[in-house]
Amino acid sequence: MTRYNNRILGPLPASEINRLAPHLMPIRFPLGRPLNNGHPSHCYFLEQGIASVVVHHSNGATVEVGVVGCDGVVGIPILLGTGSAPVNVAVQIAGSGLQMTASTLKSEFDRPGHFRNRLLNYIHAYFVQISQTAACNRLHNIEERLARWLLACRDRMSTDRLALTHEFMANMLGSPRTTVTLAVGLLEKAGLIKRSRGAVTILDRPALESAACECYRIVHDEYARLGFFDA
Repeated sequence: MTRYNNRILGPLPASEINRLAPHLMPIRFPLGRPLNNGHPSHCYFLEQGIASVVVHHSNGATVEVGVVGCDGVVGIPILLGTGSAPVNVAVQIAGSGLQMTASTLKSEFDRPGHFRNRLLNYIHAYFVQISQTAACNRLHNIEERLARWLLACRDRMSTDRLALTHEFMANMLGSPRTTVTLAVGLLEKAGLIKRSRGAVTILDRPALESAACECYRIVHDEYARLGFFDA
């Protein structure tokens, strides 16, 4: 039986994996690749790397409302039968995964079984994430939000070194680059992270969790409860 690192696919029983495997095509995700162009023809199960769900405003401002990695799937509008959503999804950390046609995903989702249940659990967790992110962007300061965001990325990666630039972090957090650079410097001075050209390395995860707002633990614990993260 094929084994998958994606946490929707990984726990499935052999009978369902064997049925799905012929429809799962390996794919590489280069940095910046868009994953929802209009009405998507495919969904994506990431195994490495991270995709950002981003809202763009007419004045050019952007803010990230969600992240997807090995925990989930890019393609919730397909599952819900709406076809598209007014957000942009693009690869923020390059990686790899699997793609499945939209029609296959929808037909398999409509079929009772473990795959359907895992997808329903993921939809719930994803909605918890985006609702908590909305509250966080309104209520918490940039240092807390940055710590939360770095930890959210780390939960979906197998390394403490995250390939992230200050400009990208500013776009995702909806804050000026100078503000984000200052926040990064404060976390680095405290010994929580180390910055290098094009990357941030987490040095002290427990301390970074203490620096993050409560939103990180709320979302993490819900994902863990449903089996998408380690406790």
